Parts: sequence; C-alpha cells; structure tokens
Amino acid sequence: MSDPAGRPRFSAVRLVALALVAGAALGALALYGIAAQDKAEAACAASPAALKAMKAAAVGEMAAVVTPDAPRPLPPLVFQDAAGANGGLDQYRGKVVVLNLWATWCAPCRKEMPALDALARERGGADFAVVPVSLDLGSADKPKAFLNEIGVTSLPFHADPSNKLFRDLRAVGRGAGLPTTLILDKAGCEIGYLPGPAEWASPDALKLIDAALGR
Repeated sequence: MSDPAGRPRFSAVRLVALALVAGAALGALALYGIAAQDKAEAACAASPAALKAMKAAAVGEMAAVVTPDAPRPLPPLVFQDAAGANGGLDQYRGKVVVLNLWATWCAPCRKEMPALDALARERGGADFAVVPVSLDLGSADKPKAFLNEIGVTSLPFHADPSNKLFRDLRAVGRGAGLPTTLILDKAGCEIGYLPGPAEWASPDALKLIDAALGR
C-alpha cells in the first residue's frame, strides 16, 4: 500500500521486525564490549587480595593514592631510553612498576625525585621497578643533568619529548598535571593512581609497595 504521494508505507509488523533486529544488533555489540573488557581485565595480574591490601595501606603519606576495585588496563605506553631509542612498558613486564611522569620545570617533581631514587634502592629488583619518564621538550640534556646534579643512582632514564605518553594517559582520564604517578601490576595494568607529589621513601610508601607486591 502507498500513501497519496506514492511513497511505500511500512506495515506495523515490518516495523516491529526491524525494531527487533536493531535491538538484537545493539545487544550483540554490548555483549562484545563486555566480553572484550572482561578479556582485558583477565590479562591483568593483580589479585583482589592485593588490591584490598593496597586500599588498606593507602594512608598517611599515601592517603591520596586511588586504588581501583579491579586492575585497569591501559593503552600501550611508549617512551625513549637514555640512548633515545623507543621502547615502553613491555620491558618491565613481570614487575610491579611505579611509573612517574615528571619534568625539570615542575618544582614538585624535582622535590620528589630523590625519594623515588630511594624507593628504587629500597625495593628495586626482580619484581619491582621505579620508572620515571621526563616530559621535558627537546634535548634530554637538561633532565639528565638535573638527575646527575642531585645524585640519582638507582633510577633508569626515560623521556618522552613528544609528550605523547602524557596525552595517551589523559585520553583515559589520567595525567591531569605533573607529577603524575601510576602503580602498575606485573602485566602493566593500573592498580594505583596519584595525581601530585608524595613522599615515596616514607614507611607509608614502602608498606603500599609491599601490598602491591603481595608481601
């Protein structure tokens, strides 16, 4: 049947059928999204017990650390090593990581760097690493000189002069400013987030890292 203008008219039955098909398609997409998220979370390494212990340990100097209810998958994060070669967090798989974004123009970053160096000396090893990434633009000479000046001995040098790492984290709700620190499980999933500086060499920080390590 057509309307007076000659356009075809859909029957009620056809409209219901189309609605059912559309609903099924949306449902399938939703299930696919849930399945993909579940798969990503399953690839994370931190246990519920470790996250619970971290929440309990986030007190005192570490009270501002946000611990998710489940490990949070992150996009691939790439940065440069001391020689300028591109790499990323894959080289730290198998370790709990404190990933710290900093820059020499950031006064709180400069202040907390000795504490991060001390944390690396205290807990660094086969299952833990502190990974600072300089976001200074241009040459790596300035951040390297600063670290040498303050006597950093236990931290690797990494840099991202393009700031892509920072933008990638901001795209997933992290990296509002500097310093920004994330605690990552052994599969590279977020298990802690701290916007701002902290006393990383304090007893509170050591307890938090021990909780992340399941100790």
